[in-house]
Amino acid sequence: MKVVASLLATAALAVGAGAASAETLRWARSADNLTMDPHSQNSGPTHVFNHQIYEPLIIRDVDGSLRPTLATEWGISEDDDTVWEFTLREGVVFHNGNDFTAEDVAFSIERAQKPTSNMKELVASIREVEVVDDHTVRFHTDGPDPILIDKLTNLFMMDREWAEENNATEPQNFDAGEEHFAARNANGTGPYVLQQRVPDSRNVATLFEDYWGRDEFPLDITEILYTPITAAPTRVAALLSGEVDFVQDVPVQDIARLEQTAGVRVTRGPENRTIFLGMNVGDDQITHGTAEGNPFASREVREAINMAVDREAIQQVVMRGESQPLGTLAPPFINGYQEWMGEYPEVDLDRALELMEEAGYGDGFQVTLHCPNDRYVNDEGICQAVVGMLGRIGITTSLESRSLSIHFPSISNLETDFYLLGWGVPTFDSQYVFDFLYHCRRDGKGSWNATRLCDDEIDAMIAEIAGEGDLDARNEKIAAVWERVQEGIYYIPIHVQTIARAMGDHLDIPVHPENDFWAKDVAVNR
Repeated sequence: MKVVASLLATAALAVGAGAASAETLRWARSADNLTMDPHSQNSGPTHVFNHQIYEPLIIRDVDGSLRPTLATEWGISEDDDTVWEFTLREGVVFHNGNDFTAEDVAFSIERAQKPTSNMKELVASIREVEVVDDHTVRFHTDGPDPILIDKLTNLFMMDREWAEENNATEPQNFDAGEEHFAARNANGTGPYVLQQRVPDSRNVATLFEDYWGRDEFPLDITEILYTPITAAPTRVAALLSGEVDFVQDVPVQDIARLEQTAGVRVTRGPENRTIFLGMNVGDDQITHGTAEGNPFASREVREAINMAVDREAIQQVVMRGESQPLGTLAPPFINGYQEWMGEYPEVDLDRALELMEEAGYGDGFQVTLHCPNDRYVNDEGICQAVVGMLGRIGITTSLESRSLSIHFPSISNLETDFYLLGWGVPTFDSQYVFDFLYHCRRDGKGSWNATRLCDDEIDAMIAEIAGEGDLDARNEKIAAVWERVQEGIYYIPIHVQTIARAMGDHLDIPVHPENDFWAKDVAVNR
């Protein structure tokens, strides 16, 4: 067994013997976490809050490295490259006092593979979880999966006994509007215990006295008050008035002012996330618009849209410089990204109009653009700009903005033909993009592919990547998929967004490439 991590990595974080004094972190961002169920939704805001309550086997640190959490050692078997073995941390208990064991790991993986899980693509390669003993577990995969460890950073461990007692052995079907015990209640091994959950209003968590890491992390934060504040001016005003201590998503128009405000610290950095437009390329007829047939099924129409969207104007006017225009869904951070992929066409309205004519839509068409207004940096502003840009080539676009709690299920339920979405890549590998966004909705994959794209050849190419143990050969297969899907123009990439965080100067919370953070790491300087 090849060990790739040890407790030494965690020990380097040790700064004392726990919290020196009680400190409440009043934390605000534009949107609430969608659910407390750790396997129901693969959503950034949901993962970030759940990271305070639940824990995965490993997490990805600010510098991109993997940090031991509930697993202290891991590696691929030297005798069988389809077996991953994990050594689990001893002395860990759940918030209800139950011991954390390998049985809980096996249960959590099996639960995450259920049909109602939004995390199933991440664990699709695991065919069996072998419990060796209380603190050793082996994952047997369908063929080699050299990046399995990278898929587990947001895969939270649950208490089997608690889930069984509360009829929560299957993930909440969020997209169907299901009420579920695990959606409003939690029992993790994390540093904070959920005390109150009022969706879209208020979440309260307090320090877990029996947390395994009390001697290894600052734990200066003893209480978390997490409040969604949708309106950007209200969020900033709350920080300036002292009503909140930490704003996770600062509006771009306020960054410069906050950087010059006494008592406020601003941290900035690019996020490992692309913002893009998705289109229904597979159906014969769109339902949210007026057109004969489905214009998006035509590659010429998709190419025309790609030429009409002025990414640099969006960068300068809407994002005020806080973005990096891009021509691919692959953020530059990830394995498989190549510079040619990031190139995007010059705005060419004359050629775009010619393409519309060639596709049979010279007189244009009408469509609804569905857009979130509380998830990404200036998401509604981006959509408003796109509406004007597409009008120049005859596409009359009606904008419908809504909260992510409505927007995400609409995408999952294929209730939109044209939409804005953002996609982060926590595995830092292209396969994550392929599995969720390009693979047909079948075989436990493609859950965020609302394009209706179903291409057997593309799916077969993606499957070859998943089973390739030779990393050089694997990267060649990744490049082949990118060439194929880039040529198809199934999405309209816009940019990688930059994140700005603002906080009282007694805090220093750096920007994580996944827009993540752990309150247990925060040291308070009063």
